[in-house]
Amino acid sequence: MDAPRLSRLVRKGVTFLSDEARPGGVTLAFTERTGGVSTGQWASLNLGSRCGDDSEAVRANRLRVLDALGVLDLADRMVCPRQVHGDRVLVAGSKGEGALRDLRAKAEEGADAIVCTTPGIPVLLCFADCLPVVLVAQGGFAVVHSGWRGTIARISARAMEVLCQETGSDPSQVNAYVGPHIAGPDYEVSQDLLDRFVGEFGPDVVAGQRRLDLAQAVRIALQDAGADPSRILDSGVSTPRNLDRFYSYRAEQGACGRHGAVAVLSQ
Repeated sequence: MDAPRLSRLVRKGVTFLSDEARPGGVTLAFTERTGGVSTGQWASLNLGSRCGDDSEAVRANRLRVLDALGVLDLADRMVCPRQVHGDRVLVAGSKGEGALRDLRAKAEEGADAIVCTTPGIPVLLCFADCLPVVLVAQGGFAVVHSGWRGTIARISARAMEVLCQETGSDPSQVNAYVGPHIAGPDYEVSQDLLDRFVGEFGPDVVAGQRRLDLAQAVRIALQDAGADPSRILDSGVSTPRNLDRFYSYRAEQGACGRHGAVAVLSQ
C-alpha cells in the first residue's frame, strides 16, 4: 500500500476527509458537520444517536454519508457500537447474518474499536473531540475511538495488533489515520492526569502547561507496537478551533452533535 494521505472532498453535499487511493480496498472517511438534516444544537450532519438528536434525522444523516461514499446499499449492514471510553476491541471476521447479529449485540454492550476483515460491513464510530483513528491493512481495517482513557490504555495499538493477527499483516505495513480531534494546545487537563501520561508515554505528550497531546500518545503507542512512523498521518485539525466544520464537546459545553469516522472493505 502507498503511504497514507488525506484529501478534503465534497460528494452529494457531504464534506469529508478521505484517502482517495482506497488503500487495501478500504474506503474511509472522517465526516464534517455540514450537509445533513439535523437542526438546532445538532446542526447539521450529526451522526451520533446518543446525544439527544431526533433518531430519524440521525438515520437520514447516516444514509447521506453512506450515499456519498457509494455504499448506500450496505446501510442495513452498518455497525455502530455503543462507545464507553474503554479498551474493548471487537472483530467482524465472519460472513453471514448470524455473525453480523452477534457482532451487533456485542457492540451494543459497549466497545471502542471494531476490527473488520469482512467485505461489505460499514463501521461507524462518532466523535466530538476524542481521537478518531482508522487503521488500514491489506484486507482489513479498524475504526477506533480514543478518548483519554482509551489512549492511556493504548487501544489503537491493541486494535492494530488484532488487525495484524486477522489479516496476517506486519505492523510496519499498516496505515494509521488520525482524524480531527482536540489538539494538544487546546486540551487542558489536570496536572495529575498529565503526569500519568508522561509516566506512560514520556515528556513528548506535553503540549504546554497542563496541556495534553493525545495524538502524540497514540503515535508513540503505535510505534511501540511496530508501526512505521511514516505511515501515521494526523489530519492536523483541532476540533474546538474549527466549529464551522466539526463538533467540539468542550467548546460547545456538551450541547452538540457528533461527526464520524467510517470505513468499509470493498466486496
